[in-house]
Amino acid sequence: MKVFVGNTDRDWIRLLSSRADLGDANVNFWFPSPNQGFSAIRHGDLFLFKSKKHEGNQLVGAGVFEDFVRARVLDAWEWFGLGNGVPTLDAFVERLRRYRKVDRLPYDAEIGCVLLRMVEFFPDIRRLPTPPEWKDEIVKGRGYDTDLLSAGHPVVRAVVQFLRTGEELPDQIPAYLREQMFGDAKFVVPRLGQEAFKAVIAENYHHRCAITGEKVRPVLEAAHILPVAHGGIHRPDNGLLLRSDMHTLFDRGYIGITPTKLELVVSPRLREEFGNGDALYAMAGSSLRNRPDHRADRPNPEFLEWHQETVFLKSA
Repeated sequence: MKVFVGNTDRDWIRLLSSRADLGDANVNFWFPSPNQGFSAIRHGDLFLFKSKKHEGNQLVGAGVFEDFVRARVLDAWEWFGLGNGVPTLDAFVERLRRYRKVDRLPYDAEIGCVLLRMVEFFPDIRRLPTPPEWKDEIVKGRGYDTDLLSAGHPVVRAVVQFLRTGEELPDQIPAYLREQMFGDAKFVVPRLGQEAFKAVIAENYHHRCAITGEKVRPVLEAAHILPVAHGGIHRPDNGLLLRSDMHTLFDRGYIGITPTKLELVVSPRLREEFGNGDALYAMAGSSLRNRPDHRADRPNPEFLEWHQETVFLKSA
């Protein structure tokens, strides 16, 4: 099992650890610069929080990694709010400004966002020492492979603690946890959180509408193909980034997308009911203007077929 240990801002820890309403909400472990990227662990792996040397130098909590995206400060605030570990948008900008060592930072500046869910902070008496291999010069963090660590290693103990094995840490990891941690059955989260869904869809579609190519961010929305109310879940292949009017038309069945060729279809009901829609009919049959780079993130044919059969409006 891959685990990442990240150096964590003291104020970020304090705000989030004090939130009784954190629950299953998404948390943003942000980097001041988007250029670093993040590929140390995969979706479903654990991300451990370590306080800095002068702030305790301990493993203080953990969360489940969902994805990494680049986002504007304003977008990150709108998506995650207090989940960014700051009390206000202005405080967010000020903290980023200090980290970047600049006099001014605009709201549209981009940052790196490590999206986490199921975040938990350990009580003071259950916080763990920094791993012995840790070097003071590490700024961002370090990855670990639990296959190579002993049961008493601080990282393994933190993982066991996160999985809530009881008040007393066992000398050896129980067999049922060993299978989860070291075997094929990984500790995974198959869906994204609601806030992470919005961020990941925006990133996958390069912040452009899938149908029109629109890139004005305030009018772009993450749309579910198979709605949550009908059993859909927050996952990349169940989403489309759409301009708000396209989102409304898609949800109400006036437009759809073919499952195999990803081409726009327009319902005859648009003209029958409103005597309008010429611009959309002119676009009918055209492929999506914008789509995710990775095939696994593109619209799932089964979900699109469900939309065509269940939502798309046929002629009256």
